[in-house]
Amino acid sequence: VCVLEEDGDEIKIGTSCKNGGCTTTFEGPSSDSDVCSYHAGVPIFHEGMKYWSCCKRKTSDFNTFLSQEGCTKGTHLWRKKDEGKKVVPCRFDWHQTGTQVIISIYAKNAVPELSYVDANSTTLHIQSIFEGEKEFEQKISLWGVIDVNKSVVNMMAAKIEIAMKKAEPMSWARLDLPPPVPPPKESEQKNDEDESEEDDED
Repeated sequence: VCVLEEDGDEIKIGTSCKNGGCTTTFEGPSSDSDVCSYHAGVPIFHEGMKYWSCCKRKTSDFNTFLSQEGCTKGTHLWRKKDEGKKVVPCRFDWHQTGTQVIISIYAKNAVPELSYVDANSTTLHIQSIFEGEKEFEQKISLWGVIDVNKSVVNMMAAKIEIAMKKAEPMSWARLDLPPPVPPPKESEQKNDEDESEEDDED
């Protein structure tokens, strides 16, 4: 069963809404009048926390993250235009051995021609198109240093596995580096110096 859109394209019954965070499927013309609750932002995975950039409700549990109700109301989007893919959250884990750090990204049926992993000794950029129209992207500042030439990527039916060779056989405390703390501004430093001088005068 399907319904014709204005431009002649068909919407099949069971088609999922393409808005991020919406789990509604198309059941017929009446579905068009339903209010769509979705996330207008993008999924962010940082320091073990998962949240949407639009509402920042952080959680460490992936299933809880997936079930977060959308923070924006609108209309369902049954078909994406050609200009972009649907960016979706994708579960990934990591573990380490004495000489390697292995990341597993659970993206089924990744398209090799449209997926890549770009890395240098301290950063990793992963982008993958999978299940036909879904897109996953992640940038990681690595906790340790890797030997890129001895690291490999394996694309399997159920996941993408990235095996990174450690530059030194040491245990990593975590996968990614925490964001750097910005240094205090010069004006703040000057104020601190002025206050310390006043204290000396007292």
